[in-house]
Amino acid sequence: MSLANATILEKKYKNLVLQISLTDVSYCIKDTLDNRIILADNISIENISNPHQIEASLTKIFNETAALQTPFDEIIVLHNNNLLTFVPSVLFDENALSSYLQYNTKVFESDFFTYDVVSNYEMNTVYIPYVNINNFLIDYFGSFNYRHSFSVLVKKVLDCSKNIDEPQLFIHVQKDNFQIVAVKNQKLLLFNTFQYKTEQDFIYYILFTAEQLQLNPETVQVKLIGNIDNTSNLYKIAYKYIRNVSFFYDNYSLRDNLSKYEYLQHFTLIHSCE
Repeated sequence: MSLANATILEKKYKNLVLQISLTDVSYCIKDTLDNRIILADNISIENISNPHQIEASLTKIFNETAALQTPFDEIIVLHNNNLLTFVPSVLFDENALSSYLQYNTKVFESDFFTYDVVSNYEMNTVYIPYVNINNFLIDYFGSFNYRHSFSVLVKKVLDCSKNIDEPQLFIHVQKDNFQIVAVKNQKLLLFNTFQYKTEQDFIYYILFTAEQLQLNPETVQVKLIGNIDNTSNLYKIAYKYIRNVSFFYDNYSLRDNLSKYEYLQHFTLIHSCE
């Protein structure tokens, strides 16, 4: 339940960020009085091949997760999919959203298109949200705001690249896919998302991207975030082939009562609360 228009006496001083993909649901709850994350968690979804199958899984998750059954002052939903592209503001036309996506994803006449403004960076994220998921959440929570997960990811990475004049690669790892964000002093050089099954797939796409950008694996800084730690085979193979690879702990704070691994895992959730 969202209490966006609540009076002071009705406010709960808790906000919810809910991120939904076809493989998992993750969420974090923020205490707005103390300005800290009080809980973050991830719940896997099994055997979902398309968005139309997800309502039953969401119902089960919400019914079995006590933390999601309490009222919140504000709810943000993050759509986590690869149905997106970034468009510079100078080339952006709100009336032509479908045209931006037709070259990198299969689009249908029935698709709903929307966009996020990536504030301070003169660009927009054009994407296809899961409309049936939005409709389900309206029935469950009432009002909420939504955006794309990677709008949050790219904005935060750009923020953190300020005054760094060398290109950097940020790798955001998920269960079966990962994103590469290449930046240089608050300029987006490249964003792409890749499917992977093995660690060999993972390192191939990173090295291929570096080659396309004429970046040397011996010198380029590669920062890892997402579902990865130093025991992961993905980390071990990246460490083998890239000299300067590290986990991106910038802005990590103990006040949120999260481990460094949890901070990496819930990076987009945490920074969508800012």
